[in-house]
Amino acid sequence: MANDNVVTDTIEQLQKPEKLQVEDTSRQRSIEEISSLIRARYPLIWIVSFEEQRVLKALRDCRGVRDRGKKLLHWSITDGWQGIGSQESGKEITDPYKALNYILATETKAVYVLKDFHPYLQNPTIVRRLRDMPERLRGTGKTCILLSAVLKVPPELEKEIAVVDFDLPDLEELAFIRDGVLASVADDPSVETNLEPRQLEKIAEAALGLTAVEAENVFAKSIVKHKRFDIDVILQEKEQIIRKSGLLEFLHPQETLEGVGGLTQLKSWLDKRTKAFTREAREFGLPQPKGILLLGVPGCGKSLSAKSIGNLWQLPLLRLDVGRVFGSLVGSSEENIRRALRTAEAVAPCILWLDELEKGLSGVQSSGQSDAGTTARVFGTFITWLQEKTSPVFVIATANQVKMLPPELLRKGRFDEIFFVDLPSAEERREIIQIHIRRASTPTHPRDPADFDLDALVEASEGYSGAEIEEAVKSALYDAFDQGMDLNTELLLQALDDTVPLSTTMQEDITGMREWAKTRARFASAQTLREERKVRKLEL
Repeated sequence: MANDNVVTDTIEQLQKPEKLQVEDTSRQRSIEEISSLIRARYPLIWIVSFEEQRVLKALRDCRGVRDRGKKLLHWSITDGWQGIGSQESGKEITDPYKALNYILATETKAVYVLKDFHPYLQNPTIVRRLRDMPERLRGTGKTCILLSAVLKVPPELEKEIAVVDFDLPDLEELAFIRDGVLASVADDPSVETNLEPRQLEKIAEAALGLTAVEAENVFAKSIVKHKRFDIDVILQEKEQIIRKSGLLEFLHPQETLEGVGGLTQLKSWLDKRTKAFTREAREFGLPQPKGILLLGVPGCGKSLSAKSIGNLWQLPLLRLDVGRVFGSLVGSSEENIRRALRTAEAVAPCILWLDELEKGLSGVQSSGQSDAGTTARVFGTFITWLQEKTSPVFVIATANQVKMLPPELLRKGRFDEIFFVDLPSAEERREIIQIHIRRASTPTHPRDPADFDLDALVEASEGYSGAEIEEAVKSALYDAFDQGMDLNTELLLQALDDTVPLSTTMQEDITGMREWAKTRARFASAQTLREERKVRKLEL
């Protein structure tokens, strides 16, 4: 019971705002931006943040307020005007229009913060009053700040207001919060506090994307539940953020690269970048990898590889369904893609997977005539972010129809590498068949690939994709169960013979993709690369 009291006290102590007094780089950058705007006498500023208390503390500390002796007053619809220097009459003002008039009427030189003011901007009277304020506040020493978790600036105010995104805590501040938790339970022998430096770093990295309050809560929750820091508990908290966004899906893949047959070139490339997001990589001078584009024949392992990378790198895997981005309201699609990308950045380092990208971006060229340019604007937002992003978000895009992809997406700089995933070679088909026979093994029906005629199966599966081989094994299992026998080579050969592979039905398309990939992409399979080099030598 004593130990439980220690942890309970820890949670209460951590929830005190003074525990978060740390000047991290991201917070300092936001403070400097806000301070510059205040000192430059910008009358209207919009700060985008969920963390009201953290922003208010930053405003009190910034030079534009502290050094100039300004006061800080903040308003909400429930409490009216609050803060040092606010008059008693101001506390009774809960009407948003009267709150604006209070700013104009008072003589106090201060920074006036309006909390969650965006719902009232649908009122034309309030929008008009805000448009009046820049002229009337000029030279008065007053600044009006709108503090909200969402950004919905009316068109009338776009030229009148400056927007600042208040950054979430970075590694430095999260490490400070983490160390505060450890220090508060240092006397509790039941809590594991002796951690290696790399373990401590991974704990802080896992909390990236959480607010300061979320981070301190989840650290405390982890100690309460497990008497130690548990990364799984932290990742579950981040999963809640993804689920609330409605645009991204947080995946828990069980697949590993060992379960992907062939693709040795791709596997080698990925393996070399396993530690690419660590502090050691930054200190060594390595740039953060941007992402890869996987093109090729359907069913040959592109999606499976994408799922496997999350396990290989031990990073959260997010899937963006491009179809969800497009909304019916004007401007909603553009806002959705920006929100999805911001959410991915908030939980970074992570992997962002866009499956069958060509379907989501089809019609980019004709967007101006078909959808008033919505698709083109969404695509433009995405490729600009892909080019300019500095956050550790690794993008995996998969596509089956290269001709449907906009050429701007394929130019150098968008992705680190473009891999072409071809039909599996004989060696790769042997590996794939072995993998799926092992997967079909159970404690009561163990199945060893060595008991099958692999040479015959490899020859019979020529031109088959990995997915088609997998389905043939499943079909043979159904036949075996129906006939009251175990899986054997004959049943597998029959299942393969009953399948019409894509290499037959899409022969022209596959040939075209191969020709395109010869000079524009890197082969994901070393065997395919060797065969291509042999062909080139013969041609010469």
